[in-house]
Amino acid sequence: MLRAPGPDQQDVEMAHPGFTPTQLAARAAYLLRGNDLGTMTSAAPRLYPHMWSWDAAFVAVGLAPLSVERAVIELDTLLSAQWKNGMIPHIVFANGVDGYFPGPARWECRLLAANAPDGPDTSGITQPPVHAIAVQRILDHSRRHGRSTRAVAEEFLNRRWADLVRWHRWLAHARDPLGSGRITLYHGWESGMDNSPRWDRAYGNVRPGDLPPYRREDVLVVADPTQRPTDREYDRYLWLVEQMRRARYDDDALSSTMDFAVEDVFVTAIFALACEVLGQIGEEYHQAKSDTRELFGWAERFRAGVIATTDARTGAARDYDTRLQRWITTETLAMFAPLISGGLPRATESNLLRLFEGPRFCGHPDLRYALPPSTSPVSKDFRPREYWRGPVWPVMSWLFSWVFAHRGWAERSYMLRAEALRQASDGSFAEYYEPFTGEPLGSMQQSWTAASVLDWLG
Repeated sequence: MLRAPGPDQQDVEMAHPGFTPTQLAARAAYLLRGNDLGTMTSAAPRLYPHMWSWDAAFVAVGLAPLSVERAVIELDTLLSAQWKNGMIPHIVFANGVDGYFPGPARWECRLLAANAPDGPDTSGITQPPVHAIAVQRILDHSRRHGRSTRAVAEEFLNRRWADLVRWHRWLAHARDPLGSGRITLYHGWESGMDNSPRWDRAYGNVRPGDLPPYRREDVLVVADPTQRPTDREYDRYLWLVEQMRRARYDDDALSSTMDFAVEDVFVTAIFALACEVLGQIGEEYHQAKSDTRELFGWAERFRAGVIATTDARTGAARDYDTRLQRWITTETLAMFAPLISGGLPRATESNLLRLFEGPRFCGHPDLRYALPPSTSPVSKDFRPREYWRGPVWPVMSWLFSWVFAHRGWAERSYMLRAEALRQASDGSFAEYYEPFTGEPLGSMQQSWTAASVLDWLG
């Protein structure tokens, strides 16, 4: 039985005037139980009825204060679908569950990919490597319980350590083909920020050929077209899937044949942080020294890769399009990648923090809550209702709040948490929110939104 954690009085004040923190935590725990498919949690019951990779990591973060054992099962299920080359796929499909496109029949990974797992059906791409953070949160919570719970968490770490290192090793080698110290993506979906303005020019270079017919499922759930990517964008998304299928998902073939190949500075920053966190876990729990040395080496290399993209004055980071051989400069959350990875000179880092907290992002005077919108409200690309082109995503607020706490910026972390809990106090647990009105958008009952709330309140 999952139990909702208890709040303190400050949290009661933060959540006013919606649900109190006690009520909000109970609703969040109830939501995760309702989305529980047994050994995996659906990302959202109607729109995303399967397991998504980075969703699963955030879900495990939210499950940990309720049940360390159930959080371990979540990551175990995900890692059981790991590919033979080390990749963690972005979707693990639940048996007997329909209602999502593209599904297993479109990917055909088990038929086409030599490295696909023998077990569950998966997609053929990956997602941001936030999983080390989830492992750390599981271990943190296990220490607050008895010996048996600590034993469950530590047994999981020992059993899955090699898989986690193998995942990081695959990213460090297969996804840095140019040796730039930045992670290359072959599909915008791999960033988690599917239709961000970051990818507009790169997608413009994608010329769809003959596509098999398809019917989108997302627009049947979210009927308002202003909240979702367009059909034209979907044609490009599916053409990239078709190119991957033709390459049989081979790492070397993808690097030379894909129309879309972008060095993602935000995913790279997450990877640098994840390597650092996993290395610290390895040292604390006496894992192989060769593994921890490798992890810290990757953290340093990819942190340097992030910093090499930055503006010398503001510290803002950029992506790099390897097909068009040009930098991608946009006013999106990606520009704050160095706040996640670290590595900036102190004065430049202060400038970037001022930009994050200032009127172009969290401090914009028209925002309902002082939280980071996915695209700056002053950008020409800003669209307040459309997916990653403007709305506020609670999971991004959680990530920055956690990183700020990790880096010792306690007051900044607390303020993001306080504002995010005010936003979430409506109890809808929406996928994302309109930044000016606070209207919940996208799918409701989103697991990772509930998980973020549970971690904040736990």
